[in-house]
Amino acid sequence: MNPNMAANSFNQVLIGLGSNLEDPIKQVQKAIEVISKHPMIELKAKSSLYRSSPQGPQDQEDFINAVILIETPLRPLELLRETQAIENRFGRVKTRHWGERIIDLDILFFNDEEIFEETPSLTIPHPYALERDFVLIPALEIAPDFQLPDATALKSYRASCHSYNLQRIR
Repeated sequence: MNPNMAANSFNQVLIGLGSNLEDPIKQVQKAIEVISKHPMIELKAKSSLYRSSPQGPQDQEDFINAVILIETPLRPLELLRETQAIENRFGRVKTRHWGERIIDLDILFFNDEEIFEETPSLTIPHPYALERDFVLIPALEIAPDFQLPDATALKSYRASCHSYNLQRIR
């Protein structure tokens, strides 16, 4: 990142990653590496990898998931464009809703902001982030005190998430 930028201009963002195609562990690790090398993004923390059952169609492989905490001066739509560009570089093709994917990058939380942009592809907080164990548990691992728009800490939502047979990968 540009060393001349004031520290208070950085946005703290949690990004969820998921894959269930073409060696998903490798895909998630590679995506984290690509993000960490972006000139406008600083990787602050990364969770362990987790295996989860698919939440959509059940005729697909399990997913590998992780969450990262980044700092960036990018605004939400700019960051969305960057994450979508990374997905495209990986060859992501959306074949069906909640279906297979080589990589999925979701902006989960952006500071403590609520954002409903004109584009239907960006809602922050992510609409299901607090309900899914494969998102919430990795996020709690790295940022339990992350402040949400309602002024509560992320950790207060632990009991409300649904189970997708989450298993931490050692």
